[in-house]
Amino acid sequence: MTDTTTVHSAVPRRGERSSRGAVWPLLLGVVLTLGLVAVSLFVGVYDIASAEGGWEMFFITRVPRTIALVLAGAAMAMSGLVMQLMTQNRFVEPTTTGTTEWAGLGLLLTMIVVPNASIVDRMLGAVLFAFIGTMVFFLFLQRVTLKSSLIVPIIGIMLGAVVGAFSTYIALQTEMLQQLGIWFAGSFTGVVRGRYELLFIVLAIAVLIFILADRFTVAGLGKDIATNVGLNYTMILLSGVAMIAIVTGVTTVVIGSLPFLGLIVPNVVSLFRGDNLRTNLPWVCLVGVWVVTVCDIIGRTVIMPFEVPVSLILGIVGAAVFIGLLVRRRKHV
Repeated sequence: MTDTTTVHSAVPRRGERSSRGAVWPLLLGVVLTLGLVAVSLFVGVYDIASAEGGWEMFFITRVPRTIALVLAGAAMAMSGLVMQLMTQNRFVEPTTTGTTEWAGLGLLLTMIVVPNASIVDRMLGAVLFAFIGTMVFFLFLQRVTLKSSLIVPIIGIMLGAVVGAFSTYIALQTEMLQQLGIWFAGSFTGVVRGRYELLFIVLAIAVLIFILADRFTVAGLGKDIATNVGLNYTMILLSGVAMIAIVTGVTTVVIGSLPFLGLIVPNVVSLFRGDNLRTNLPWVCLVGVWVVTVCDIIGRTVIMPFEVPVSLILGIVGAAVFIGLLVRRRKHV
């Protein structure tokens, strides 16, 4: 007579099979990420292996640049996801809500008021104005009665255009237009040892987003529902806005603008994996790293020995994805 306990213990449960099935793709994603990191470390004009001082340059430029790619890609993708959760709109992210333009304005004003401002001072100015700008967007959004999926990002783009025009006017009057253009031309060229360390701040923000993800999801359902389940809606909203502002401000100061990254990644992940937030978060991080790293490698190699700013490639890819999402949405209406 067969021992049924032994039989049942030998057969894996459905939950165990599903969890194993979810782990293997994630491990493959991590392996792919490590492969892209390795490629990024050894792609460039400078010959690391044979040139004099090659390995010294490797740790001065290549390692910091690759770490910056990983941190900025993951954090900006997750900040886009947080904005989409809180607004319940798939077309919202820092560059379609004016947050990046506000961060640039803060950076510009900080440099005017404090000409010899350190990179930390510039970061604080950019973060402060990014927070103000994001709050302005959310407050303005609450006044809008028609909140279709297209009206919301259009409002954000309009606000960002106004702020960007104001920044351009100030830059013209203070002869800082060229500097403003450099800031908004997102590029990892200037990322070296001693400059990229600020990006570890966004790593802490990414961890907090993992911890508070479920609360952001509930807050996105509306103030009444969030309050009924015992959440402090105002505190969650302020926490989300602060995290978005910090990530955008730090990234703008160290790297520049990374357009559409927060739009591309969450939507692509959602298309392939559905809308399960908790299981999608690791994939949002990984795909964010993939997109930024691949775009940066293309920028380094397409016209070598010169470089194309990663913001240009991201803008082209992001615009194509944005149009594709609009067309797909129209077909499903």
